[in-house]
Amino acid sequence: MARIEAGGLTRRFGERLAVDDVSLRVEASQLLALLGPNGAGKTTTVRMLAGLLAPSSGYATVAGYDVTSEPGAVRRQVGLVTDTPGLYLRMTAPAYLTFFGQLDGARLRRRVDDLLTFFALDEHRRERMAGFSKGMQQRVALARALLHDPPILFLDESTSGFDPLAARAVRDLIVDLKQGRRGMVLCTHHLDEAERLADQAAIIRAGRLVACDAPAALRARATAAVGVRVELDDDSPAALAALAGLAGVDDLDGQPTESGSGMAIEYTTREPRRVSPVVVARLVDAGARVVTVTTATPPLEQIYADVVDGLSVGKARPATIGSGGR
Repeated sequence: MARIEAGGLTRRFGERLAVDDVSLRVEASQLLALLGPNGAGKTTTVRMLAGLLAPSSGYATVAGYDVTSEPGAVRRQVGLVTDTPGLYLRMTAPAYLTFFGQLDGARLRRRVDDLLTFFALDEHRRERMAGFSKGMQQRVALARALLHDPPILFLDESTSGFDPLAARAVRDLIVDLKQGRRGMVLCTHHLDEAERLADQAAIIRAGRLVACDAPAALRARATAAVGVRVELDDDSPAALAALAGLAGVDDLDGQPTESGSGMAIEYTTREPRRVSPVVVARLVDAGARVVTVTTATPPLEQIYADVVDGLSVGKARPATIGSGGR
């Protein structure tokens, strides 16, 4: 059974369509990144999946419970972390977590101790959280979300505004949390974060899921042509001439390398797997000595920009991680 499954999920606020026909599926130990500009519908989607907001139409099940008919059961199965932790800063972390815990006695104390250790907060037990850095406060918020050991975790801009070291520490914790067979959804503006953490990235624009796939597959679909750079260890005019007019090679150019001792040949092609071996063979036949061949694919940042600007990244499909279906 999928940890999270949704089909045709839609939410209206009066005449405004905030989320429009979103379908997705997340299995255990998988993370789906939701990307999109402010107002695209990411947070509204998460609120529906977390049982905090009823959908206008469509369905969603979370840990086997229906978000429309069983929202209370859904909420008991999820942990939610937002960009504003909302901590009681005059409390210490152990007191705060104990206050929010729904267990009692020794079991709760053990759970709080385990979480403080996991999030590297042991040495700050006696300190009030008002003196915590933003990264430390977010770790407490993550611990709060995990008190009841939920199978589902929603992270909404959970590293927003962090310095690079604090953001990296939280990302490392997220990787560790994936090992616990949780289904996870991450809303983020940080595209490098999505590339590092996500099994699939879904781009939402004006409430619609317009692209969804593994980050590498999205890059492959983003453009039919890729750039190729071939470095030679000598400057050979015959090498460039050998590629002139070769079928499948476009935008051919040759320039001296930065060291000045060789040549860099660059071109674009729509069929790199077929064309590049032919290019190398021709260069070798022309007497050139090939040092490196590098293929450049567009970064997720460029794909995101193209989609937000309304350009096509191929036909969107439901965000499916793993197998099976409803």
